[in-house]
Amino acid sequence: PATYANFLIINGAVLLPYYNSPKDELAKDALQQAFPDREIIGIDCLPLIKQHGSLHCVTMQYPEGVIS
Repeated sequence: PATYANFLIINGAVLLPYYNSPKDELAKDALQQAFPDREIIGIDCLPLIKQHGSLHCVTMQYPEGVIS
């Protein structure tokens, strides 16, 4: 399930899952070309992959009342 397509677009930046791989920088370069006006921020997602998810997956649901 380790994929770079599991990125997350936020205000002014794109969070990109990193997997401690040389391909991390290739993915970052590709996303920088796709989103030239946003900062690309790599997030270590190896612990999430071990739980069969990744960055976008863990940001999809917030408990009621967390966001005002």
